[in-house]
Amino acid sequence: MSKRDYYEILGVSRSAETVEIKKAYRKLALKYHPDKNPDDATAEVRFKEAAEAYEVLSNPEKRQRYDRFGHEGVRGAGGFGGGMSMDDIFSQFGDIFGGAFGGGFRGGFGGGGRQRVIKGSNLRIKVKLEIIDILKGTTKKIKVNKLVVAEGVEYRTCSTCHGSGQVTRITNTILGQMQTSSTCPRCHGSGKELSKRPPGSNEQGLIRKEEVISIDIPAGVEEGMQLNVRGKGNAAPAGGVPGDLLVVIEELEHTHLKRNGQNLHYDLYVSFIDAALGASAEVPLVEGKAKIQIEAGTQSGKLVRLRGKGLPHVQAHGKGDLLVNINLWTPQELTKEERKLLEGLRESENFQPQEDHSEKSFFQKVKEMFE
Repeated sequence: MSKRDYYEILGVSRSAETVEIKKAYRKLALKYHPDKNPDDATAEVRFKEAAEAYEVLSNPEKRQRYDRFGHEGVRGAGGFGGGMSMDDIFSQFGDIFGGAFGGGFRGGFGGGGRQRVIKGSNLRIKVKLEIIDILKGTTKKIKVNKLVVAEGVEYRTCSTCHGSGQVTRITNTILGQMQTSSTCPRCHGSGKELSKRPPGSNEQGLIRKEEVISIDIPAGVEEGMQLNVRGKGNAAPAGGVPGDLLVVIEELEHTHLKRNGQNLHYDLYVSFIDAALGASAEVPLVEGKAKIQIEAGTQSGKLVRLRGKGLPHVQAHGKGDLLVNINLWTPQELTKEERKLLEGLRESENFQPQEDHSEKSFFQKVKEMFE
């Protein structure tokens, strides 16, 4: 089943401002809130779907990638419905609901004080890809040195906030007593503190461990694109949510082919004889080779387009093209016999350069290729 468009889910236009997006999400979240729709599986799906859309569209960077590449561009960057729990949603967007549900859902995620779900820090790695990986998509197994919860660690209720995650202070002012609440400085809002620390772990009960992570990379990714693998970053203490693994794409340069978006470029050098008489030539593809025909009288700088021999778009269907730029190769050294033959042709009128105004320049040809 294909995912619905995020703008369609929230009922806003693609040019909607952040304030409008937040307002639309709050309206849907209140409508499908679990407290208003107990044991309603459809409402829960709609609730998670709206949270996923808001998580992407409220983030300028993720929204830009979504506008350009669609769901593939933010795969793993959103995706609440594909693995995030209700607690994860409320821990990140609980302030959206204000006091609409009094005591709130799952331990007071509404207007009052609440425990905070701690999230581990993100990790960032670079993955180098050959052009064949970009053509087909690939799965990479990467070793990551990350923080995990140490075996045997134990936590207890925080002695400062008594498990609430917040501390309340009462201050006397000229207007009377003022009560303020803030995140507990001891447990950082989780409501738990370390009670048993295994050897080698840090003050949060975490230890470094190497893990092999499998990363699915879609076809058509580009240099600098960032993929988000949800929950594969550093662990969080006290039952918190793991951070994410941010995968930055790095393209390895191909020996012969140059990339320009979804199109590929190749410089083909032919001899004067082949250009004058016509010939066939082989050009490399990402996979295998292709044979093209050099027409008699071909001029240097001619572009030949091989449709569909480029790279796929990360979201759209179809592929780019391979653009073959034909260059005339001139020998640097000649034998006496070769020089004599060419000298005999020097004065031939047919071998004099002719200015042909109908022949388009190289830049005009490239411009027309992309129009």
